[in-house]
Amino acid sequence: MSNPIEAVMVGAGNRGYYAYGPYALQRPDEIRFTAVVEPHDERRRRFAQDHAILQERQFRTWEELYSRGQIAQALVNCTLDRMHLDSTLPALELGYDVLLEKPMSNTLAGNVRLVQTAERRGRLLMICHVLRYTAFFSTLHDIIASGRLGDVITVEHRENVVYWHMAHSFVRGNWRSSRTESPMILAKCCHDLDVLFWNLGPVTRLNSFGSLLHYRREHAPPGAPERCTDGCPVAEDCPWYAPRLYLQEYTGWPVSVISEDTSLEARRRALETGPYGRCVYRCDNDVVDHQTVNVEFASGATGVLFMHGHSHEESRTMRYDGTRATLRAKFGYGVGDVIEIHDHLTGRMEQVDPQAGGSGHGGGDAGLMAAFVKALRDPSTARTTAGSAALTTSRESLESHLMAFAAEEARVEGSIVEMSAYRTQAES
Repeated sequence: MSNPIEAVMVGAGNRGYYAYGPYALQRPDEIRFTAVVEPHDERRRRFAQDHAILQERQFRTWEELYSRGQIAQALVNCTLDRMHLDSTLPALELGYDVLLEKPMSNTLAGNVRLVQTAERRGRLLMICHVLRYTAFFSTLHDIIASGRLGDVITVEHRENVVYWHMAHSFVRGNWRSSRTESPMILAKCCHDLDVLFWNLGPVTRLNSFGSLLHYRREHAPPGAPERCTDGCPVAEDCPWYAPRLYLQEYTGWPVSVISEDTSLEARRRALETGPYGRCVYRCDNDVVDHQTVNVEFASGATGVLFMHGHSHEESRTMRYDGTRATLRAKFGYGVGDVIEIHDHLTGRMEQVDPQAGGSGHGGGDAGLMAAFVKALRDPSTARTTAGSAALTTSRESLESHLMAFAAEEARVEGSIVEMSAYRTQAES
């Protein structure tokens, strides 16, 4: 067995435990988690037990971890958005190479500071833009880069958030408030903005429109209580009725989020007392439930990103129109993935099989971890060049974050943002 990379997991919740932790268990010769930071006792215990982490390397806070100096080569940070900056800067200063969950930070200044700190310290700071590591988006990127479509003239990219995911994460859940976490265009769509940047290059200017249209108190049905468990008169007609969503046989994500104990009784108590049992019209949410971003690329092409939380299914759909062909595609996280190329000259349609992976995000989670390990073993592959392992270094990922913050500014102020000036101001 080869000598595995030793790593620390900071934040052993949903992403840390289910998305990235399993990679180390499946490939112990590549990477091994030798320490964990998690304030929640049960989450810390289960992660430590699965990875055979010694008691003295189990920490409640990152301050406790960092007081010990650098105790591993790498660190995977899966804390909440608002914690990313404070929990990552000390790691970079100590000498850790870091894999950081997206978005990098919930503030513009925080994003820039993380990038500049990693570059100053000469550390790898890689961002979890997992879509770049999927077979689907790799295939899409290669088709566009090959010139098969000719010059791309316009693109339409849709982030279709299924109605129950919108309610779970952005109405009832952790990302419901831009006051405490990130605006939704950053939290949900920095993936999509990153894909557009990867495929078509930098944006010269953009504007944006959107609002919180539906999930508001004035739209609550007559007689609807604060909680679904308090006897809602319209329970049978409400798609978001919490007991129907969470009290079923299935206990995977997102059901697993509401309670570490997934027994029926424990989940019922969680709905009666926790955030996920609240009426979707009576929450403290303020993030938008629909938004569009209109962009002009440096190439002269134009595009639009649609994001909304009212879809019948979780998917991303897209259309690229070029001078030689039109590409239409759907990414359904490995279910129903399709890429079609409609040739202008012949009129023929070619269907490309993206060979979707079987793990989270259509294989992206495992692909990301594999790339992180490769970049750690051979730092020369971490550079953002063609064929590099680390496609999503912090410098590369910064562009999508800048676009997201610029889009939110444009939405709120009703302005058009010139991206060149915006980048300069952000870095100053």
